[in-house]
Amino acid sequence: MPDQMQRIVLAKRPEGQPTPENFRLETVAMPSPGEGEVLLRVLYMSLDPYMRGRMDDAKSYSTPVAIDEQMGGGAVGEVLESRSSRFKPGDIAMGMFGWGSHGVVAANELRKIDAGVAPVSTSLGVLGMPGFTGWYGFNEIGKPKAGETLVVGAATGPVGSMVGQLAKQKGLRAIGIAGGADKCAYAVEELGFDACIDHRAASDVKALRKSLSEACPDGIDIYFENIAGMTLEAVLPMMNVGGRIPLCGMIAWYNSGALGAGETSGPDRLPKAWRTILVNRLTVGGFIISDHFDRFADFLAEVGPLVGNGKIVYREDVTEGLENAPEAFIRMLGGKNFGKTIVKVGDAG
Repeated sequence: MPDQMQRIVLAKRPEGQPTPENFRLETVAMPSPGEGEVLLRVLYMSLDPYMRGRMDDAKSYSTPVAIDEQMGGGAVGEVLESRSSRFKPGDIAMGMFGWGSHGVVAANELRKIDAGVAPVSTSLGVLGMPGFTGWYGFNEIGKPKAGETLVVGAATGPVGSMVGQLAKQKGLRAIGIAGGADKCAYAVEELGFDACIDHRAASDVKALRKSLSEACPDGIDIYFENIAGMTLEAVLPMMNVGGRIPLCGMIAWYNSGALGAGETSGPDRLPKAWRTILVNRLTVGGFIISDHFDRFADFLAEVGPLVGNGKIVYREDVTEGLENAPEAFIRMLGGKNFGKTIVKVGDAG
């Protein structure tokens, strides 16, 4: 067993869009598991938009990453050493190991993965936190009814693709929004969306709303919010009375400074948005998926077989090498990924 591991730490806080200089690759001593803990060799690690928020020193639902601290996040890998009866060497497990080649986590914070059911990387995407986010928000907050119209941004990502496919299976009209003609074609031809709008082809909010109006002639009943920005501005006036908005992300604002405590430039659109919510009797439900992991088994029971029989399809955007994680993360925040963003860190065995 090697006596050293690699990890990526936060070198300095970003100002707007992160750059490679915000990260640092380090070689450090290999950790040893204590009682009830497991040492794991990382095979794949997840990159997710929420990580951008944790790079800022701002009050949020979780503690920010400290300067010189390892970037956090989910990973799946092979158990090398276990001091718990729940795991043995060779087992595959998923947990919050962060951006590193190895990691130690308490056994009771790990989920054992059966590599015979699906590729182990799916535990970070379609059968992991992003897929669960889409399933929970769509069902519990969206409260879908057959015949309704749903709109979801980032339609080819792991959350949006789950939402759209579930919507179609429950008899809804599903409209996606994505960046680029290739992603829109994939959303319709592979994921089964009724239509997908290329937001990059829209010159402004009015143009995007016009495209939405053509795709949603009866208005919008559910808007699954993971984008915000121009998409939210285009969608909100089109919401039907009694519409629902599950809110799990705002990626368009993560690099803009719009979520900070200071003043931001531009007009204040909150009064108009607030009035729309009131007049149309909308339900807006913000949720943090980590509050709801008591429902994860229900999610797996429903969605696992659908992935197994091909009724739920998925796509992964895999980057090789831990050292390339910062660039992959920056690409993802810029919408240049295609599918769930994953870094392949090592090989089993």
